[in-house]
Amino acid sequence: MAEHTHRTPETLTEEQAARMLADMNDVIRAGEEMRKLRTEMIRVFAGFGWTQDKIARLTEVSQPAVSKQMARHRTGEQPPPLGLDLDQHDTPWLEGRLWALAEAIAETCDAAACARLVHAMARGRRRFTPQHVDELRRLVEEDLRLRHAELPAGYRAAYDTISRGLDVPATAPAAPAAPASVRRALARQVQRDRLAGG
Repeated sequence: MAEHTHRTPETLTEEQAARMLADMNDVIRAGEEMRKLRTEMIRVFAGFGWTQDKIARLTEVSQPAVSKQMARHRTGEQPPPLGLDLDQHDTPWLEGRLWALAEAIAETCDAAACARLVHAMARGRRRFTPQHVDELRRLVEEDLRLRHAELPAGYRAAYDTISRGLDVPATAPAAPAAPASVRRALARQVQRDRLAGG
């Protein structure tokens, strides 16, 4: 019986290397973006009046590093604390609410249509571009239509409010007091808490 010999390639193909590096670059880029977001969140928490020790504990960053971040961004006048009212109408805030809703659907329903995309967005593999947000909206709508019996009624109501806001942007939006990534992250958390509370 003839033995099939498998030759071990001496190098990767260019396509293999490109795929491997693309995955690595996605992880690195996501890590850099998360570090920037954490730095911005340190500023937000300082605006809430939290102590450096509390911020260091919550962010798992050393107290001297927190102090350094706060000193680096200290500019005479501290911006007012960010509002956490769920009913805000700027696009990043609404995107954060949509993100939270999609995560809740993905956690509630097996094989939810939105699960793959929302996971990729949470991991930084997909960005919050208008195209990805539109795609996420379509998938959330599909889940709400096909799985409405599995989902609390509040999910549909939240989606309708978010969708209307994204369709008709606020006529005179107030200047956001924080970067879009911070607004998204805050809205995501506030919306998650609201959905969990019923």
